[in-house]
Amino acid sequence: MNRSEIDTESLTTAHWIAIGLSIITGVIHLVLGVMSFPGVLPVTFLLAGMGFFVGIGLLLWGYRRSLYVIGVPFVAVQIVLYLWINQRSDPAVSPIEGIDKIAQLLLIGVLVVLYRRDE
Repeated sequence: MNRSEIDTESLTTAHWIAIGLSIITGVIHLVLGVMSFPGVLPVTFLLAGMGFFVGIGLLLWGYRRSLYVIGVPFVAVQIVLYLWINQRSDPAVSPIEGIDKIAQLLLIGVLVVLYRRDE
């Protein structure tokens, strides 16, 4: 495949699930970042949100295997940081946080499946 072209024909159901989960968590991060702006933490939310959409672009341009390898720690670090920060401030989970973390956990699972299928 020519990497200058977007490839949707070779996408499987798992790819589309990963795209959907990335959109969910990406939008959540962007909205939370904008709502909390300015500050350091909101900027990290905005960067993380943009990272999910960059990942979708990389997937569509064919950088799949590399994306799976980078995507798992990218998402896992966000989950760990969320737990670390919220255990210190407010351990209660809001509905939007719950949706985001479920989407992220599912995304990690889908990325692992895609990586293993691509071996």
